Amino acid sequence: MSDLTPFNSVLVANRGEIALRVMRSARLSGFRSIAVYTDADAAAPHVAFADERINIGIGPAADSYLNIDKILAAAAEGGAEAIHPGYGFLSESFEFAQACTDAGLIFIGPSASAIAAMGNKASAKQLMRDAGVRCVPGYQGRDQSDARLSQEAKTIGFPLMIKAVAGGGGRGMRLVSAEGDFLAALHLAQLEAKSVFGLEEIILEKAIIRPRHVEVQVFADRQGHTVHLGERDCSVQRRHQKVVEEAPCPVMTPRLREKMGEAAVGAARAITYEGAGTVEFLLDASGEFYFLEMNTRLQVEHPVTEMITGKDLVALQLNVAQGHALGFEQSQVKLNGHAIEARLYAEDPACDFLPVGGRIAAWKPMQTAQVRVDDGIKSGQVVSSFYDPMLAKVIAHGKTRQEACYALLSALKDTVLFGITTNRDFLIDLLSKETFIKGAATTAFIGDEYGDSIGDMANLVAEDYVAAAVLLFEALQNQNSNLAILVPDELMGWASSGQLNTKLWLRGVSDLKGVTLSQMSGVGITAVFEGQTFKVEHRDDSLRLNGNRIDIRAQLYDGHKIHLALGPKQFALTHHKVSDVETSQATNGNLNAPMHGNIQEVFVSEGQVVQKGQPLLILEAMKMQHELCAQVSGQVAHVYAKVGVQVKADAILIDIAPQEVGKAK
Repeated sequence: MSDLTPFNSVLVANRGEIALRVMRSARLSGFRSIAVYTDADAAAPHVAFADERINIGIGPAADSYLNIDKILAAAAEGGAEAIHPGYGFLSESFEFAQACTDAGLIFIGPSASAIAAMGNKASAKQLMRDAGVRCVPGYQGRDQSDARLSQEAKTIGFPLMIKAVAGGGGRGMRLVSAEGDFLAALHLAQLEAKSVFGLEEIILEKAIIRPRHVEVQVFADRQGHTVHLGERDCSVQRRHQKVVEEAPCPVMTPRLREKMGEAAVGAARAITYEGAGTVEFLLDASGEFYFLEMNTRLQVEHPVTEMITGKDLVALQLNVAQGHALGFEQSQVKLNGHAIEARLYAEDPACDFLPVGGRIAAWKPMQTAQVRVDDGIKSGQVVSSFYDPMLAKVIAHGKTRQEACYALLSALKDTVLFGITTNRDFLIDLLSKETFIKGAATTAFIGDEYGDSIGDMANLVAEDYVAAAVLLFEALQNQNSNLAILVPDELMGWASSGQLNTKLWLRGVSDLKGVTLSQMSGVGITAVFEGQTFKVEHRDDSLRLNGNRIDIRAQLYDGHKIHLALGPKQFALTHHKVSDVETSQATNGNLNAPMHGNIQEVFVSEGQVVQKGQPLLILEAMKMQHELCAQVSGQVAHVYAKVGVQVKADAILIDIAPQEVGKAK
């Protein structure tokens, strides 16, 4: 009992859904929770939920959630006895773990030495080789010169992966298919690694084409007991970041699980691990697996493990951090059914998954006995460009994989998020693909299924524009009714001619389209759209267009935009007044900032001739480096962007005078 280190208060050094998720388990376990937050997160749910809250900055992560001194000062101010790092930010910083210990705080996670051992990809691979675990061939040397790295890349062969030695979450990582692309990808990976992790050192690995990404959840206590809680398949990825995770792996066998589990447990024991950790592997088609990395923290996708094991991993973390034993053996770990998780991101799949910010107009998640939603957002909240774009996780459990998949699809279709662009419709489409349904997805799944362009998942058709126009028309009528004095409801929509004709102009992603509505006194509405005529009836929560029913899951009109969830689709259309209708728009060469961010590099200068698609600058936003390219060919007229300067969304960064490059002078 002398080894116990009890505590009563926990500061969560994180934000968003993981901060809220940790606090919920902490409260159920009887702990007082302390939140840290920035001005940008002041209205976030995790701040409201905490027993105490402490402001640590304006917004940028480097000056707040990544600032060790500010976190420790907040812990002292709030009287915290322990710190839970969540994931991301400082969760895998051995300096932070050591600083917590030096300050007399309990770090809810492994020791600083264990984090250091596995946090560096090069040393971690050597440890695993020493333990007899097969690793992906590559280069982990100290010589980081362009010449040496280029030579090693040739030796390894292409395709290969460039990875930040201190990386994680897909940051500081690039796939290079050809030798000619190597140096540009290397410099971009180094820049991102330096920005996100503070260390630009990288390693090179042979790219294993179309493997599965399979990880094993391990847990260890202070008494030396180490177990694994089964595996998760995280193969569905974009930009090397996970999108969908599931447990167990669809192709796992008892023998393979035993071998991978033994390797993972061995890795944890080799560094005297304590707490929750994840050992990640690449699994090829022949059943061979290769060590990838170890994440010395709780994973984003931990809920799928919780659902099939019945164990609260955060509660286990809190218990083990106090010195208590796990309380169960490997033989007692039983896997029940199947669980699948989908990550909901603030991003535009049609624009290469570019992160987006903005205000959430409405957030209505769907939760059932089979479905759990871990979120950190609410209606009216502003999604900042300072942080990771993940908003929530939707997790479904079923007796079988098929049952879990159908439950997740149904939940996503019933989940409403208005106001910002998200990957919701992309997730629905992805989960409906035959390859995924059959459990055959590899890390190449998204690229194989969608190619270089995802496209507009909403794919609006005539019925969508007509439905939106009718609902908008009714919303405008209701507004007028509320403003009118002594006008009975039966006279709304009345005209002496017996018919009112109204044309509404609506814009989706690009095209402006008109819908003409005719309303007969006491009768329904007739809509004409691009030569097609529709008889429309509105009945409770549905519309009938020429007799065909469309369910209205949700609608919101905010004065200039109508947000709709119709059937499985979710989209927004902007209402334009007749006087504002644009008949044409000339193409210009302005490069605008797609989001708030910081200028990292500028590649061009005034007077320079550029080609369409040529990289112009690098914008850092939402913890990622975004290479922005020319939309037209021409000559650079003006460069407004300056390195190190924070810019707002839509700000003009570079102005290009469009012209045929061959004729430029």
